[in-house]
Amino acid sequence: MPSFDIVSKVDSPSVDNGVDGVTKEITTRYDFKGSSCRIERNGDEITINADDELKRKQMEELLITHLTRKGIDTNCLEFQKAEASSGNTIRQKVIVKQGIEREIAQKIIKEIKSSKTKVQASIQGDELRISGKKRDDLQSTIQLVKNMSIKFPLQYVNFRD
Repeated sequence: MPSFDIVSKVDSPSVDNGVDGVTKEITTRYDFKGSSCRIERNGDEITINADDELKRKQMEELLITHLTRKGIDTNCLEFQKAEASSGNTIRQKVIVKQGIEREIAQKIIKEIKSSKTKVQASIQGDELRISGKKRDDLQSTIQLVKNMSIKFPLQYVNFRD
């Protein structure tokens, strides 16, 4: 029986390269000279440390720009509230979201069931498995999910006949 998976995964090396690009640009830009601004990545969390709000905002924009250049959908980034840090600096955490959240998965399944296509959808951890008898049904399901207004990057993988 044909099937495919709907996943939300971010290419980790590309995120590392984007963060490295931001670090390199911070060290070379004139407006960051003499500042203690830095950006670090630990797992699925990126930490932005900046001297003031203006530099934090610039670093946020640099991060979005560099990740977009690497082909990463920046809707996977969840910017936390900026907070005061030691030494009169500002710290902001950015979460790189991986996997489909349960609420979004249930919303997708509900939409698929209401469309009356002959496919079965099941949640498997942080991804969805869609299976059906006909390849055309699966392709119309992919188009249906793409047309939904989900502000979350989705990939369609493991299409099997």
